Amino acid sequence: MRVVVVAVGRLKQGPERELAERYRERFDDLGRKLGFRSLDIHELPESRARDAVTRMAEEAAAIAAVIPERSVLVCLDERGQNVDSTTFAGHLGRWRDEGVPATVFVIGGTDGLSPEFRRRAKLGVAFGAATWPHQIVRVLLLEQLYRTATILAGHPYHRA
Repeated sequence: MRVVVVAVGRLKQGPERELAERYRERFDDLGRKLGFRSLDIHELPESRARDAVTRMAEEAAAIAAVIPERSVLVCLDERGQNVDSTTFAGHLGRWRDEGVPATVFVIGGTDGLSPEFRRRAKLGVAFGAATWPHQIVRVLLLEQLYRTATILAGHPYHRA
């Protein structure tokens, strides 16, 4: 199964990009042994539309254009569920075992994801009740993906 992260906005050079890349590499190294073919990241430009509704609609169209067919869609959204790491790993492991070709995690832009787009998701995930910058959400997501791989592999990184 492929794991895909689609993010509206770009990570500039600096500590966030370095940390995100470190977790992506760690996931790739361990994930291949667990049946995860790759972890791909698609960065999409933010819409320049004047109003939030139009921005979200334009960004949703751009996101939809890069989602592979028959993918499981997971939206990162403050209204999503707060899931612990073991449950998060259980979802990804189950989808892999069911033969899902790709799981796509989506991080919206400044205005978030449109309600119509969020409804398409199999799962909505929040990293707590706080609002986080998309750069930090990407690092948190990539760390959770690496943690998922360690949980599925029985590696001691996760000590819950």
